Amino acid sequence: TPVVKALLPERLILPLHQHIGEAAEPIVEVGDKVLKGQMIAQASGFISAPVHAPTSGRIADIGNHPVPHPSGLKALSIVIESDGEERWIAGRPVKDYTTLEHSSLRNMIREAGIVGLGGAGFPSFVKLNPGPRNRIDTLILNGVECEPYIACDDMLMREYPEEIIGGLHIMRFALEARECVIAIEANKGYAFEAMQRAAAGYDLIRVIQVPTIYPHGSEKQLIKAITGKEVPANGLAAHIGVVAHNVSTSAAIYRAIQKGRPLISRYVTIAGAGVARPCTLEVLIGTPIRELLDQCGARYGDIERLIMGGPMMGFALRDDAAPVIKTTNCILAAGADQVARPQPAMPCIRCGLCADVCPVNLLPQQLYWHARAQDLDRLQEYNIFDCIECGCCAYVCPSAIPLVQYYRHAKGEIWTRERASKKADAARNRFESRQKRLEREKAERALRHKNKRAALRTAGPGSATDAKSAVVESAMKRAQQKRKEAMARVRQVSRPKKRPE
Repeated sequence: TPVVKALLPERLILPLHQHIGEAAEPIVEVGDKVLKGQMIAQASGFISAPVHAPTSGRIADIGNHPVPHPSGLKALSIVIESDGEERWIAGRPVKDYTTLEHSSLRNMIREAGIVGLGGAGFPSFVKLNPGPRNRIDTLILNGVECEPYIACDDMLMREYPEEIIGGLHIMRFALEARECVIAIEANKGYAFEAMQRAAAGYDLIRVIQVPTIYPHGSEKQLIKAITGKEVPANGLAAHIGVVAHNVSTSAAIYRAIQKGRPLISRYVTIAGAGVARPCTLEVLIGTPIRELLDQCGARYGDIERLIMGGPMMGFALRDDAAPVIKTTNCILAAGADQVARPQPAMPCIRCGLCADVCPVNLLPQQLYWHARAQDLDRLQEYNIFDCIECGCCAYVCPSAIPLVQYYRHAKGEIWTRERASKKADAARNRFESRQKRLEREKAERALRHKNKRAALRTAGPGSATDAKSAVVESAMKRAQQKRKEAMARVRQVSRPKKRPE
């Protein structure tokens, strides 16, 4: 069905942490009036992204509110009360981006708050800066939605293929890539045709179809399927001359540069047995999920589980008051027949099915044993950080072991240990630096005393008393001079001023 705009909500909730990296910092206060597209929170670090007002209105609150996260916890957010006027801030479109320095172009993309819209949420400007040592041969646009129900990228490619191509040109200019490939699943015929028409006439752009196999939308799997290259363990795609971006990210970059509009909205698919009218909506970021469900005819009694994302890699939401964020591509109001009821985990029977289906060719069974034993060093030896958490291993496990949860917990433990190790190293370095400084100062004092004694011995008998007297006399003269200057300042201040005649 055609994409329609979601209704403008009365209140928009904008979490300050909608991306990988440091959370944004508010630059507005409660009571401030804001315009649509105005920056309300700035990036707080290199790996960070600002947040903009999706509509005009008033800042109603800056505090903790529900956010879409598996924990169900609240996080710092900015709440905007809409005035219904949708008044835009003055934009700064660029007529010819090829006249800009690459760093200036990346900075504009950063200031627009654009992050990866395929679900990862990594700040896009960082991936457009591969570094001087990495020559980019291939720029891939990922139009593969390999999970069921999700249709936001499919509909965007059908309706705005020219904007996607426009963003592709901007990214190719920033990366100086030699070729561009747009990858689309074989079951998206209308999108494939639309993108082919939009890319016609550009020799450096290829539009290809890839098999509909889960998880082909994962970056590493898509790169292997298209180029035959494998991203090295603990490495980046840029290390093998490839950069991949989502098609929605490309359209957002086009709008930011050519139209001067920051990232304030996105396509979101609303699906599942719990809604009467499944569809894809154009949604303002910050819109409460409950309002989208109401617009699609929610049947709350039929919703067994509310999931953000797809059924494989998505996570259950505990509160439908949580808002849509930049990485929200799908809200699945799943019925009882669409989700499996949790089963008690049984002992591993060593069947090996998990290893057969792992798309990264890991050994999930070994990772599971080492994760249970908290053997973090062995986990890293088995390349746990190459796991993309696709859920294939847990899906086929006959013992219903929640393997992905074990891996996520183990990754968190490793990160915590590394942070603690870095803090300990920093503390040790500070201590050693202080000790070196104290020893150096002690040595310098000893050298001064030694030189002084040597000078006194050279001067002969009676020179020590004369030297001490000279030091005392010099100190007394300095003290007398300071007293004179202080008395002069006091007299100057206390002197009565002459009245004008």
